[in-house]
Amino acid sequence: MEAIQGILFLLNDTGNSVITMASRSKAMLKNLFSKTKGEGVSAEAIEAWRKALPNNKCIMGRAKRGLYGGRHIQFGNQISEDGGNKTRRTWKPNVQEKRLFSLILDRFIRIKVTTHTLRCIDKAGCIDDYLLQMPIHKLDNELALFWKVKIQQQYEKLGKMEVGFFPSEEEKKLAEAFERVKIARKASRAENREKNRLNSNTEISNGVETGIQDAILDSREGTESSVADDGQSVGDFKIQPT
Repeated sequence: MEAIQGILFLLNDTGNSVITMASRSKAMLKNLFSKTKGEGVSAEAIEAWRKALPNNKCIMGRAKRGLYGGRHIQFGNQISEDGGNKTRRTWKPNVQEKRLFSLILDRFIRIKVTTHTLRCIDKAGCIDDYLLQMPIHKLDNELALFWKVKIQQQYEKLGKMEVGFFPSEEEKKLAEAFERVKIARKASRAENREKNRLNSNTEISNGVETGIQDAILDSREGTESSVADDGQSVGDFKIQPT
């Protein structure tokens, strides 16, 4: 009882430090309250303890610069296999930097997100639907609120725009025009392919002819040089003295 009263006095005495209290300190106080709840603690002390604790969530600094979806750093023990020794350790969320496309803004949003948030975005359909469906009290930071408000403003702006429709006759004319353009593109592509094929065939035939001509010239030069060598050897043999 005295310990709880001392904690309450410190909490009420330091109002600004209560707002910036770490999550581990809040967990310690809650654990102390759960252990001493049935030991004659008055209702006034319990109410004062609840008022002294901050209502806002204490989130990690990195979570203020992205979409973490409630995933934060966790604390625990690493237990060895041999002796069962416990070592304090932390588990950090899996954070990825992604470029998510916003349909309503027609642009990419570069933001840091956790894998849990990516699965939630895939389930919702896109980042626009995820932010619009998420309640404001569940968004941890100002960055998520900024994109949520921006998307809502764009939706309101598009909702006020007047939408015009073409008559059925105009739609048929447009469809026919698009079909003609499609057919013309197909014909031009086929014509270009035929031209390329003919050019490649002519290049191959020209290359074959030049190769044959070069081979014939090489063979002629080889025979002439062999005949000249034979004549020279015979002439040398005749000049020798007897």
